[in-house]
Amino acid sequence: QVQLVESGGGLVQAGGSLRLSCAASGRTFSSYAMAWFRQAPGKEREFVAAISRSGGITDYADSVKGRFTISRDNAKNTVWLQMDSLKPEDTAVYYCAADHFLMRDKVYAYWGQGTQVTVSS
Repeated sequence: QVQLVESGGGLVQAGGSLRLSCAASGRTFSSYAMAWFRQAPGKEREFVAAISRSGGITDYADSVKGRFTISRDNAKNTVWLQMDSLKPEDTAVYYCAADHFLMRDKVYAYWGQGTQVTVSS
């Protein structure tokens, strides 16, 4: 089992940057693919980015490709989401997720509590 704690959210102006962190507990972090999802008010939770267990494979939603970068450090049990060129439509609660399988579906086994990102225009 793994516990996930996100941090780094906040308020930023359009065009700005934020870096989200997700710290995982346990000694088996490297056995999990990691992902970020987001949920805006009144909308369903959607896939943002994912990274394989080794970090060698990444996947991005079209809406964030070229602006967001997912990375991980297995020695630090941490995954990050670097968000650049932020837009008001990126405003959402961002969730970190973990599973043994890399996927875009919202069926990851473990989830964090979420961190709010607000982008002002």
